[in-house]
Amino acid sequence: MDAGAVTTILANPRYTGRQVWNRQRTDKDLADPADVRLGHKDVQWWNLPDGRVISKRPAHPALVSEADFVAVQDVSAARGPAPRGEVSPPDRRRYLLAGIIVCGTCGRRMESAWSNGRAAYRCRHGRTTASAPSLERPKNAYVREDRILPHLPAPAPAGRISRRDPETAYPPGNRRPAPGHRGRDQLPA
Repeated sequence: MDAGAVTTILANPRYTGRQVWNRQRTDKDLADPADVRLGHKDVQWWNLPDGRVISKRPAHPALVSEADFVAVQDVSAARGPAPRGEVSPPDRRRYLLAGIIVCGTCGRRMESAWSNGRAAYRCRHGRTTASAPSLERPKNAYVREDRILPHLPAPAPAGRISRRDPETAYPPGNRRPAPGHRGRDQLPA
């Protein structure tokens, strides 16, 4: 069980043995506001805790004691919401190094990923390929863009960097892709 599952269990009053109603509501929103002909879609929203209804008596065996549940809620309230930075919709996210960053472990091109409100890059070392996973496969690698940018040389004048030219396609210190790896700049024209 991962940390996210444990957090979800500890935040849900149902696991104290109580029945809980009205945690979510379903609204009907336009599927595409620009084209009303597409109709509506169901959208679920979380209700605020003060709008929930919790049974007075336990309805089933508890997985979490009420004392533990209350203690977790107190800790969560003391921490407040997680810092997020400015969250932007996926169509407005910018990855300055997309297609350029290469994993130093396996040589694959790193994927762009949004992490905690910031641009980041990850390599899953072939986990998404059809080949069977190996026990020797390294752990996933993650690096935030703001940790990389200060270490890069000043930008070259416009027109100097070409993704097709192997001498200028990769910043100094980055490994080139593994032999036989077909990245975006190696696809047939």
